[in-house]
Amino acid sequence: MSKPQFVYVTYIETTPTRLWEALTSSEFTKQYWFGAEVKSDWKIGSPFALLLDGETTDSGEILEADPPRRLSYSFKHQKYEELRGEPISRVVFTIEPFGSLVRLTVLHDGFVEGGKYFGAVSNGWPAILSGLKSLLESGKVLAIPHAALNKGFDAK
Repeated sequence: MSKPQFVYVTYIETTPTRLWEALTSSEFTKQYWFGAEVKSDWKIGSPFALLLDGETTDSGEILEADPPRRLSYSFKHQKYEELRGEPISRVVFTIEPFGSLVRLTVLHDGFVEGGKYFGAVSNGWPAILSGLKSLLESGKVLAIPHAALNKGFDAK
């Protein structure tokens, strides 16, 4: 039986370089990732952290960094007790020119069958990536409720 994985593909009217910047710059992520900041020097083996209001919510290590084509990091949830026991997962962003657009493929894998984290990720990523697409194309972020990130598990 295969393990669950989340895959999301979207097409964005931007450049690969601008999309890379949006994925790796706290100034960008704070706008579309519900106020969260990414922290890393984006070198293979370096630490990665996702912070919300100064608190680390997720952490990991940079696994691959090939600007502006591919970025991957391990991902371990820190905030909700219910999710701390879940295994370390992996996020992979693949950025490909597609005519005048850029195709972004996000793969998040490493989940356990029946785990709560997969449900949270499956609901959170579409909201985050929709905000990213809207920001890059229109300069505005969609007003998606923050609760979209927590849907899929019973964290309080």
